[in-house]
Amino acid sequence: MYGYDHGGWMFGGGIGMILVWLVPIALVIWLVSSWGKRTGQESSEKTALDILKERYAKGEIQQDEFERKKRDLSG
Repeated sequence: MYGYDHGGWMFGGGIGMILVWLVPIALVIWLVSSWGKRTGQESSEKTALDILKERYAKGEIQQDEFERKKRDLSG
């Protein structure tokens, strides 16, 4: 009967159909959630002080300019 005996498909009726639908749905949910986590991390907003520290670390600004801008940001 080509594997369709007892009304089953692959593993035996409803269980096989549940797995056929559940596995792809779970995979899609996992992919969407992992993609959302990655884009959320990338888009997290940096503070002005974080940007200033990065610029100083990259050598874009000198120490005196860094200190002056840091004081301006502090208050």
